[in-house]
Amino acid sequence: MKSRKLIVIVAASVLLVFAAFGLRLTPLTHAQSSATAPAQVTVDNFTFGPPSLTVAANSTVTWVNKDDVPHVIASDGGLFKSKALDTDDKYSYTFTKPGTYSYYCSVHPKMVGKIVVQ
Repeated sequence: MKSRKLIVIVAASVLLVFAAFGLRLTPLTHAQSSATAPAQVTVDNFTFGPPSLTVAANSTVTWVNKDDVPHVIASDGGLFKSKALDTDDKYSYTFTKPGTYSYYCSVHPKMVGKIVVQ
C-alpha cells in the first residue's frame, strides 16, 4: 500500500512540474513521430514525375534532372525559375502559401506539372 501511495505522489509531482512550466502532455501521433518525407519531382524522359504533387504549406519541393538534356523549371506566374539544370542537377523551392502552382520547362514548354499546397 505504501508503494502505491508513493507512485501517486510522484505522478502528481510530475504533473505539477509540467503545469508550472506550461508544458503540455500530448500523445505522440504518427505525423509527429516520423520526419516528413522530402517532396521531390524527377525530370526524366521529358516528363515530370509525379506530374502533380500535393504538399503542406512551408514544404520544400526539389526537382532533380535525370535527363541527358538541360531543363529549366519555371512557374506559370513567375514565382520561381531555376537555372538550366544539367543531368543530376537539383533545384528547390519552398512553398509558403496554400494554392495550386503550375509550372513547366521553359526549354520544352510541353513539359508541365503542378504543385498543390495545402
